[in-house]
Amino acid sequence: MTNQLKDNLFVLIKSLTKSEKRQFKLYVGRMESNEDSKFLKLFNLLDKMKLYNEDLIIRKKIVSKLQLSNLKAHLYRQILISLRLNPQHRNVKLHIRGQLDFATILYQKGLYKQSLKILDKAKSFALKYDENASAYEIVEFEKLIESLYVTRSLSNRTQELTTQTNHLREQNEIYSSLSNISLQLYEKLIKAGYAKSDKESKEIKKFFDQKIKNFKLKELGFRETLIYYQIWVWYSLLTQDFLSSYKYASKWIDTFDKMPEMISIHPVFYLKGYNFLLEALALIKYPSKFKNRLNNLINVVESKTFPKNQNLNALIFIYKYNNLFNLFILEGEFKESIKIIPEVLDGIEKNKNFIDHHHIMLLYYKIACMYFTVADFDNSIKYLGIIMKNKNIKMREDLQCFTRILNLIAHWEAGYDYNLDKIIRETYNYLDRMNDLHEVQKTILKNLNGLENIYPGEIKGFLRNLHKELKKYEDDPYEKRAFLYLDIISWLESKISSDPLQNIIKRKSLLINRKEKRSINLS
Repeated sequence: MTNQLKDNLFVLIKSLTKSEKRQFKLYVGRMESNEDSKFLKLFNLLDKMKLYNEDLIIRKKIVSKLQLSNLKAHLYRQILISLRLNPQHRNVKLHIRGQLDFATILYQKGLYKQSLKILDKAKSFALKYDENASAYEIVEFEKLIESLYVTRSLSNRTQELTTQTNHLREQNEIYSSLSNISLQLYEKLIKAGYAKSDKESKEIKKFFDQKIKNFKLKELGFRETLIYYQIWVWYSLLTQDFLSSYKYASKWIDTFDKMPEMISIHPVFYLKGYNFLLEALALIKYPSKFKNRLNNLINVVESKTFPKNQNLNALIFIYKYNNLFNLFILEGEFKESIKIIPEVLDGIEKNKNFIDHHHIMLLYYKIACMYFTVADFDNSIKYLGIIMKNKNIKMREDLQCFTRILNLIAHWEAGYDYNLDKIIRETYNYLDRMNDLHEVQKTILKNLNGLENIYPGEIKGFLRNLHKELKKYEDDPYEKRAFLYLDIISWLESKISSDPLQNIIKRKSLLINRKEKRSINLS
């Protein structure tokens, strides 16, 4: 799927709700001179378009081609002003910014005491919601007024403002340092991926220990605490310590549970923390706790108090359905997973302009896996094909790799022998070009070479040999993650025993459920 909405103004207009469009037209109509304005005509035309078409705009003679760029920029600004006035978009940051604007106007009019009064209220509001950067800006403004003009309010104010400045500066420096560490660890995760050896783990640990040692949790505010736990989650994922990832993602959510009013202030942070929590539970295979946590998340986001906007709706969609697929895998309920696929496809269509392509392709991959497990190989091949045909994205190399392996297996299972040799060669060549192959991928690559020459009577022997080679990596801390993308071991066991794949996985899921009360400390 390619993104056809490349024009920023067009994307903004398409993101507007009906109420936001109505408010914009009311906002424009407040002045009679604006009722037939060119930018309103442009707005209406763009609103009706399904795809951005600049030639159509020119043909409608709303504006000349030379003037179009300026008109679009003007319309873009007017829409943002209208959105800023919408109560739905009022939040802590905008409220503080608005109060600062009012204080600035009063300051410029020479009404210094009135300006200070507004600043003091805005500062209290900022401190209440841990907006230390805004609070610091307000204190600096207060100091400016107090130092340049005689307000006769300086008794005890000098010490008060100086103390506040020092404290806020320290907090902001801590936050800045923590966010830098978080970004550096995230960059390592994106560029190099998870640690693939003890050597890489030790290098990451050395970097982490040097960076984190100067911070004391009890001295951190709300936002700094969130970033601190986020750093631990990144580190745990990098070193593939999934129990630790669960532990710190839980602390992340506990921080919100202690201050539930902060959920509506930082909803994205809340959603991402919960997604990491669920990801960790899926990785350590703890289905009952996973199900309880997922139900809790769904109840929170569907409540009336949880904020609603297009960005949040898109994130909720991704996290909800990605984790529902994970739940079906953990419980072995693949027939149930097929029932939600129409909802997922509908959600992708509704949110496609607000979700990055990688997450869309990840959902397609999970859909393909669900169809494969219930032996609907045609549909599995269909969605794998969508991923492989998409040349406009850069998905993680490991996911691209297993997409091709699953596509090969699905064609073999479906009995599509007419181009199987070609698919084998293409899959082999793709793996051969991959950088930094894991042992699981190397084993599959080695066995693919020569697969074309195997006679039907030799197939089971080939499968048993491949199973034996892969089985030794199933519990390897640096290799077992590969089996989360493609449970090739269960598929091999299915073919060797002639038992349907979903039966094999279901039995393993039941075994996991029975062992859930094992001695794993998740507190």
